[in-house]
Amino acid sequence: MTVKTTTHILGYPRIGSQRELKIAQEKYWRGEISQAELKEVGSLLRHRHWGEQTGAGLDVVTVGDFAWYDHVLGTSMLLGHLPKRHRSGFPDLDTLFRVARGKAPTGCACAASDMTKWFNTNYHYIVPEFSTDDEFTVSWPQLFEEIAEAKQAGHAVKPVLLGPVSYLWLGKEKEQGFDRLSLLPRLLATYQQILTKLAKLGVDWVQIDEPVLVLELPKEWADSFKIAYQVLHGAPKLLLTTYFDNITHHLDAIVGLKVDGLHVDISAAPEQLDEVVKRLPEHWVLSAGVVNGRNVWRADLAALIERLKPVKAQLGERLWLASSCSLLHSPMDLDLETEIDPEVRQWLAFAKQKCRELTLLAQAIDGNDIALDECARYSAPIKARASNTLVNNEQVRKRSEAITDGLAQRTLPYQERARVQRQSLGLPLLPTTTIGSFPQTDEIRTQRRDFKAGRLSEQDYVTAMQGHIGDAIERQIKLDLDVLVHGEAERNDMVEYFAELLEGFAATRFGWVQSYGSRCVKPAVIVSDIYRSEPLTVSWAQYAQSLTDKPVKGMLTGPVTILGWTFPREDLSREAIANQIALALRDEVADLQESGIKIIQIDEPAIREGMPLKATQWQDYLDWAVKAFKISAASAEPQTQIHTHMCYSEFNDMIESVAALDADVITIETSRSDMELLHAFEEFEYPNEIGPGVYDIHSPNIPTVEQIVDLIEKAEAQIPAERLWINPDCGLKTRNWNETEAALTNLVEAAKVLRQQYQPKAV
Repeated sequence: MTVKTTTHILGYPRIGSQRELKIAQEKYWRGEISQAELKEVGSLLRHRHWGEQTGAGLDVVTVGDFAWYDHVLGTSMLLGHLPKRHRSGFPDLDTLFRVARGKAPTGCACAASDMTKWFNTNYHYIVPEFSTDDEFTVSWPQLFEEIAEAKQAGHAVKPVLLGPVSYLWLGKEKEQGFDRLSLLPRLLATYQQILTKLAKLGVDWVQIDEPVLVLELPKEWADSFKIAYQVLHGAPKLLLTTYFDNITHHLDAIVGLKVDGLHVDISAAPEQLDEVVKRLPEHWVLSAGVVNGRNVWRADLAALIERLKPVKAQLGERLWLASSCSLLHSPMDLDLETEIDPEVRQWLAFAKQKCRELTLLAQAIDGNDIALDECARYSAPIKARASNTLVNNEQVRKRSEAITDGLAQRTLPYQERARVQRQSLGLPLLPTTTIGSFPQTDEIRTQRRDFKAGRLSEQDYVTAMQGHIGDAIERQIKLDLDVLVHGEAERNDMVEYFAELLEGFAATRFGWVQSYGSRCVKPAVIVSDIYRSEPLTVSWAQYAQSLTDKPVKGMLTGPVTILGWTFPREDLSREAIANQIALALRDEVADLQESGIKIIQIDEPAIREGMPLKATQWQDYLDWAVKAFKISAASAEPQTQIHTHMCYSEFNDMIESVAALDADVITIETSRSDMELLHAFEEFEYPNEIGPGVYDIHSPNIPTVEQIVDLIEKAEAQIPAERLWINPDCGLKTRNWNETEAALTNLVEAAKVLRQQYQPKAV
C-alpha cells in the first residue's frame, strides 16, 4: 500500500488578495485607525490564508510567515535584537515600524535601519545591525501567539523560523574589526529557548530556513552550521530549508548536520535532485520544492509525476512535496483575473492555485488514477504552448540574432562626450535633480483608473495628465532644481507601465506582490517575444520639455530591470529576453533624442539582484546584462546625456561592471547606509559622473541642509566635486508633496552651500 505523501508550502503571501494589509498599515501610519484595528486586519488575513491552504488539501499550514513589514525584521523583534536607537519602549509594534521607516505613530523619529534585497529577488528586508555587546532574548510573542491562534482554529501547523547562521549573515557590523559570526554562541542560546517554547506548544516540525547554504560561503561560515545544529537538535524536529539555487557544493557538510530533514529547491536547480536523494541520511525526510514559488507559470504536473515516481519508490513516506520557496513572491489568486486573455490564463497559476497543484501532484504519485488523469489534462495547455505561433515572432528573433558587439557602443568615449554635454547643457557644479517620479496623489490614481475603466475619455485623460506634468514642472522651477523630470503621473509602476505598452506582455489586475513593507508591485507576465510597436514615452517628455528651458529627463526603465521585475518566460533564456527588451528601448531612446530630449535616464535598479547567487557565475551574467543596457543606450548621440539609477545595491561585487555600463551619470542609494556604499569606490576609480542619494525617500523624515552637506562631503572624499550630482535615493511617488518639497528645498540649499565651498577647487 502506498503511503500518503505529505504536502506543505514554505510560506504564503501576507498582503491579501486586495492588498488589505497594505491599506490597513498606511491608515495606521496616518492615524486613521488604531493599532488594535490594524492587528484585527492581520488576524483576519492569517485565518483566511490558513483556510486557503487547508482548503487546497495541504497537510499542514505554515505559521510564522506573516510579517508586519518583513520577516527578517520580525526575527530581530523575536530575538530582542534591535538597534540601540530604537530600543526605547520595546517591545511594541511601533518599535518595529520605527526601525523599518524611521517613524511610527508613537516614539522618536530615529534613523531607519538599512534595507536591501532578499537574495536575488525584488523583496527587501531590514538589515540587522550587530555590535560586540549585543545580547539576545526571546522578546516578541508574535510567533507563539500565531501558533496558538492557528491551532485553536483547528489547523495542523508547521512554524517557519529564519535560521541563526543566515540571520547573522544577512546583517552587518556596526563596528570596525568586529566579526558578527562571533555572536553565534549567544544567539544559539536564544534559539534553544525558542525551540523549547515551540515544543511545549505541541509543535512537531519546524521549518528552519538557512537560505545562505546556496551561496559559496567562506569556510568559517560554512563550518559554523555544524556547531549550530549540534546545539539546536532535539525537539521539535528540524526541516533544514534552502531555496533559490542548489546546495550540492555544501552537501558533504549538510548530510552530517543534526537535523531531521532537508528542503531543496528543485524548481530553481532540478539537477540537484538525484544527488540529494542518493546522499540523504536514512532517517531524514526530503522536502522537494517542485512547484515554482517565484513564477506564475502552471506546473507541468505530468512531467513532474514521471520525475518523482522513482523518488517516491525509494523514499516512501520520507518524500514531502512543497513549493520551491515561499509563495510570498507569487500573486495571490488567479481566480480573480477574469479579464486576462483566456488562452494566457490557462498557462498560469498563482499562490492559491499552486497549493492545489501540490495536492494533485501528491495524489497522482501516490497512485490515484483520477488524479493522474487530471494532471494530464492540467499539463496539456503548457505542452501546447511550445508550438504556439503567437508566442514566437520571427522578425524579433532575426533582429536579436543580428546583434553585434558594435551595436552596444556609443560613438565617442565618456571623456569626449562629457565635454560635448557640458557645452550643450550648461549645468552648474553639483547639479541637482530627482530620480523621476513625484507623489502619486489620490486624484492621479483615480484619473488613471477612470481612464482604464472607460469612465474618462482619452482626450480628457491626456489633458488631466498634462495638468499634473505642468504642476510638477512648475514646482521644480520654484525649487530651483537644475535638471527636471515630468513626474510620471501617467505611470502606475516603473515596469508595469512599459509592460502594458510593449508587445509580448500580459498584465494582471490583482497580481500584487509585496516588495517591502506596504509597497506592492504588480509584475506583468512575459508571454511571447517582445517588441515596440509605437513610441512609449515621447509625447509626455516632449510636453514637459515644452514648458521650460531647463533640461527635462526622458525616463525609461532598463532591460534588465524590466526582465527582473516581471514574470519571465521559462522557455527562453534571460539573456535572450533582455536583448529583445533592449532593442525596443534602443528605438525609444532614438525617438526621445529626435524629439529634443537632451538627457535620458535608463533605470537599472534590478541589475544587482539579478546576479546569480554563486560568485563563480557572476561574470557571465554581468557580461550579458551590461551589454543589454548598452544596446538600449547606444543609439544616443554624444550630446545626449545618458543617466542610469540603481537603488539598494551592493556595488563592491560589481563595481567594474557598473563602470562598464558607460552611463554618463549614475545615481545610487547611499543615504540610509550613510554613504557606506561609496566604499566600493575606494579601490576603484569610477570614471564617469555619480549622484549619491542624500534623501532616504523610504522614510517620512526630512533631511536637514546640514545632513545633506555632510553626506556630500563624505562622497567628495571618493569622487571629485566636478563629477558629483545631488539627488534623492529613489523616486518620490510614495511621499506626499509637503515632505517632497521640504526635502528638495533643503537639497537645493545644500547644493548652493557646497558650490561656494567647492567652486575654487573645481575651477
